Amino acid sequence: MGRFTRAGAMVGALALVTSLALTGCGDDQKKAAEFVGAAAPGTGAPAASQEAETSAPAQSLTVSPADGAKNKPVSTEISAKLPGGGTVSSVTLASADGKQVAGRMRLDGSSWVPSAPLKYGTEYTATVTGTGTGGEPRQGTSTFTTMTKPKSMISSGLYLFDDKTYGVGMPVVVEFHPGIPKKDRAAVQKRMFVKTDPPQPGAWHWVYNGTQAYYRAPEYWKPGTTLDVRIALAGMPLSNGRYGNVDRTATAKIGRSFVMKVDNNTKKMTVYQDGEVVRTLPVSLGKKSTPSSSGTLVVMEKKEKTVFDTMDDPDPDNRYRTDIDFAQRLTWGGEYIHAAPWSEGVQGRQNVSHGCVNVSMAMGRWLFEQTKIGDPITIKGTERRVAPGNGWTAWSLSWSEFVKGSALPVPDGGSGPLL
Repeated sequence: MGRFTRAGAMVGALALVTSLALTGCGDDQKKAAEFVGAAAPGTGAPAASQEAETSAPAQSLTVSPADGAKNKPVSTEISAKLPGGGTVSSVTLASADGKQVAGRMRLDGSSWVPSAPLKYGTEYTATVTGTGTGGEPRQGTSTFTTMTKPKSMISSGLYLFDDKTYGVGMPVVVEFHPGIPKKDRAAVQKRMFVKTDPPQPGAWHWVYNGTQAYYRAPEYWKPGTTLDVRIALAGMPLSNGRYGNVDRTATAKIGRSFVMKVDNNTKKMTVYQDGEVVRTLPVSLGKKSTPSSSGTLVVMEKKEKTVFDTMDDPDPDNRYRTDIDFAQRLTWGGEYIHAAPWSEGVQGRQNVSHGCVNVSMAMGRWLFEQTKIGDPITIKGTERRVAPGNGWTAWSLSWSEFVKGSALPVPDGGSGPLL
């Protein structure tokens, strides 16, 4: 077990995510128009009805934010109420200089979401059109102003990067510091957008203190899946007086299926690629005083060479400083798969490690060359269960247990995209 703290890993991850280019879901220069729950203009309506719509003046509808509203968050969405009911057909939003803002309607029709954060201290005009229950046109406008940039913000990280390829067990992992208060999690979750191609249902799960949220499907991702993610929290107000700091975005790929399974009873690892066994190799797991964690974990980080340093451990028996080859992190607490030439004589027969999965130098190199971040490993039969949040533990829960951690209701089988 190496002395590599979660905090250290987080700092590095945040430095990387900060460098991501923020991109919207559409072209800022395009006029955004989405039709929700209604036929496209010119289809399915008699000619007389179309003439009536053209000649009759559009009756007003109520737009939110209200006209003249001040100090609105840059995460503001546009919504409208139609007198007597009806359907919103399009939304446009423009800043005072006339520049159009791209955006998309939520699939449930509840609001229109700008594709990137609005600018601080800026005036915008929203124009919403719709159709009443009798086919009559409706229209409303609102001019509002966003707030100045707040001083108190959370920090956040997205462990997913553009144009990278990950293993089939890679959850979408979002981290927050400080954690998101429980009362805010439903609102935050509504601003965390995931779209998969090919489409696969999914759900979010919050760890108990709100510092991490994971998104996964009921089963591992299909090989070749594209994950398109936007964590749209810039300027979002929270109940603790803080605001979201930035939007995080990434479009990434899922590669081939590569799955590792370790059984403490046999002290062997079985490796599967695309469902077929490609190798079985002996391992040595954690001894009884420092057992390996059972559960399904994923490879979080890879280092061809590193140093494990536990010289500050309170137990003198657990203090050591050792050069390590082919290290693959599995938990924040310091459990890894790694080459351990000193234990090759007992691998497959006896557990002698401090919690890591020891393999031979040859097998350590081979595994290191095969794996990707996000490849899953299931360990069973040890003296302890992995603690939730000690690593990317999304797969250590059954689907029925996982969805209980969502701040919003999850339909049977999982939810689809919000936009």
